[in-house]
Amino acid sequence: MVFSVDFKVRDYECDLQGIVNNGVYFNYLEHARHEFLLSKGVDFAALARDKVNLVVIRSEMNFKDSLKPGDEFYVQVEVQQQSKLKFIFIQKVIRKSDDKLMLDAIVTGTSVNERGRPFLCKEIQSLFS
Repeated sequence: MVFSVDFKVRDYECDLQGIVNNGVYFNYLEHARHEFLLSKGVDFAALARDKVNLVVIRSEMNFKDSLKPGDEFYVQVEVQQQSKLKFIFIQKVIRKSDDKLMLDAIVTGTSVNERGRPFLCKEIQSLFS
């Protein structure tokens, strides 16, 4: 099942060219991942309080087209286990007016303990069973 979160471009997210600044897409993707995790019962903030940090170790984004002020869009999220220590989020940004793919991304993550050592925490493991 693909999870999605709705958004609308705000004027201040755009640059002088009148398009969404490329760095803003990181925020869209991150918010969608957090909402996805919360929908699956994985509380990002609670994990951090328990000294388990979910961290991004690699981001790959392919920009297909540009969002503009007022565009409504959604971000899709899927997750897959990549290895014993890593998982990936497969994400897409899709404009609602024409269902056009604006961006696709693969975000690789892991969880680290309080000493900074990577491991796959049980909360993330539960997403794959």
